[in-house]
Amino acid sequence: MTPRILIDTAAVPGGQELKLYRRGSDHMIVLDRNELMSSRMSGSEKALAVMSLERLRGRKAPHLLIGGYGMGFTLRAALAGMGQDGRATVVELVPKIIAWARGPMAELAAGCLDDPRVTLIEGDVAAEIAVSRQAYDAILLDVDNGPDGLTAPANDRLYSSAGLATAKAALKPGGILAIWSAAPDAAFTRRLRDAGFLVDEVAVKARDNGKGPRHVIWFAQKR
Repeated sequence: MTPRILIDTAAVPGGQELKLYRRGSDHMIVLDRNELMSSRMSGSEKALAVMSLERLRGRKAPHLLIGGYGMGFTLRAALAGMGQDGRATVVELVPKIIAWARGPMAELAAGCLDDPRVTLIEGDVAAEIAVSRQAYDAILLDVDNGPDGLTAPANDRLYSSAGLATAKAALKPGGILAIWSAAPDAAFTRRLRDAGFLVDEVAVKARDNGKGPRHVIWFAQKR
């Protein structure tokens, strides 16, 4: 069996620690015993961008806010589908994640962070949402394991009723708030509807080949 090799660690605000491992050509980012992301399972992260753009079809020069770079699957899928007139603003809380994308995972990143359509912000996506008014056609959030977060309790404010209202204000009319989750959450679905969104909850397999765990993406449209 190919051994798993620790490449680096990264502190997360709040005192937790992420670990970057490599096994053969695969990479994985782990928190405690939870594998948060893996280069072997990218299907649902890509779907977050692809399905959002499908719902924005017909819009010229779409501007997407992507919360959480991760391993870049969502960003690369967005760049592939948005056309040359689109823009993507990426906000990543953990600086080491970006350092890994430019270092040990540079081949996986494939230069996406240097695309002229990309603006990179190292900080809290909640802060960017809070200062934006009708600025984005879509907000794509993959900052934790979903509404029931693991990495930072502060992420809860993104998914609270107040946080959803703030996200709604940051969207253009008809814009999409897309949220990735490792598991369903009926209470959160109700919260989205109570916030005034039109909600479409979609189950997506983790792997490109349609196999692996089933993840959930909420597509909440601003009325």
